[in-house]
Amino acid sequence: MRVPVRLFASRELCEAIGSDASLEQAVNATTLPGVVGEVLVMPDVHQGYGFPIGGVAATELPNGVISPGAIGYDINCGVRLLASRVERAEAEDVMHDLVAALDAACPSGVGKGGLLRLDEHELERACREGGEWARREGFGTETDVARTEEGGRLDGADFNKLSSRARERGRPQMGTLGAGNHFIEVEVVDEVFDTEAARVMGLSEGCLTVMIHCGSRGLGHQVCTDYVKRFQKVVRLYDIRLPDRELVCAPLDSPEGKAYEGAMRAAANYAFANRQVLANLARDAFAEVLRSRVRNVHLYQVYDIAHNMGKTEEHVIDGVRRRVCVHRKGATRAFGPGFEGLPPEYRRIGQPVLVPGSMGTASWVLVGTAQSMERSLGSCCHGAGRTMSRRKAKRSINGGELRRELEERGIRVRAGSLPGLAEEAPQAYKDVDAVVEAVAGAGIAKKVARLRPVAVVKG
Repeated sequence: MRVPVRLFASRELCEAIGSDASLEQAVNATTLPGVVGEVLVMPDVHQGYGFPIGGVAATELPNGVISPGAIGYDINCGVRLLASRVERAEAEDVMHDLVAALDAACPSGVGKGGLLRLDEHELERACREGGEWARREGFGTETDVARTEEGGRLDGADFNKLSSRARERGRPQMGTLGAGNHFIEVEVVDEVFDTEAARVMGLSEGCLTVMIHCGSRGLGHQVCTDYVKRFQKVVRLYDIRLPDRELVCAPLDSPEGKAYEGAMRAAANYAFANRQVLANLARDAFAEVLRSRVRNVHLYQVYDIAHNMGKTEEHVIDGVRRRVCVHRKGATRAFGPGFEGLPPEYRRIGQPVLVPGSMGTASWVLVGTAQSMERSLGSCCHGAGRTMSRRKAKRSINGGELRRELEERGIRVRAGSLPGLAEEAPQAYKDVDAVVEAVAGAGIAKKVARLRPVAVVKG
């Protein structure tokens, strides 16, 4: 071990975390060349490919390493939250129509294409410009772009480092949700904990919100696949010895490391653009269903945040300010008040942190804190965290019964398949409220509002 591991969790969550190999993976990550500080483990952690989902590790520039497995296959998988002034009671009678309209407007499913078919030139623009490309194409507003992490665009994206297969997979999938744990959820603001932060974000108790969870689709998956395969040889070239071949990596200042970083940033920008297109499609569907009942049907963006990303940041580590590549896999950035990279209206309250739960349970809006900068590299949890594999969930949970249970509780459901619905059952996840209590108790985030689902479109 080059550095220690720090785990943020309650005693009860520790028992659930110990049931898989996630902590062993965190220990393995401490052997990455150039790793500094601590490898951090969030309370929603579970086992991933080589590196735990819910893990954070920083490697120092210039010659620390970058590892695709420590960023994840769904590069820039993330969450976008839209809020409204529409009270739930005003939409209750048309909730069925609303979830149907969202399902029809936002294509979902494995390998599913969308309404847009990008040629090579437009795909390159999307990968270089991210959310700004989507805005220029008529999807979204300047405020949407401003209220997106990094302004919806990472510098240094290198389209030329994408394989032909990655481009082929990306061209038809812009503006699509995908499958797995991706979703669009209509939620109601159930309880506000920080009145001032909620006011700044435009969150009001009893009003509806729309949350979108998805990433870079097949393009991002292919980038990770390509570079994990390529780096199997690269580690031998640089004499990098690792306890797990799934952690393969390359020095950040090597040609191979720079190539992956450029491709990863291109995929991240694709994901920012994808969520923005989806948000605009959802916005139109929301307005179409509700405009005859409510005068103000606009969905305005609260924030968009990534939880699978590698980013160059500066942090004080062991008393020294260092430039590092922060690998966050299943972990969100959670910068505290005063960070200049935030929209002006959020600099005083800290960065919004969006934590979706599982179907039928709450989601949360938090803000980053000064302590998160000191204790967790400005990072926080990203969700509830699985306790059951997808295969086990499909074996033990009946999708039809689950849908009936959810609808009896007043949650409308649209799903591509019942086995896919079973994979994402609330029983397959930790208690998101306990996860949030753990990060709030550790001081690395502060509670703003709790959201309760009323309709789900499951990819």
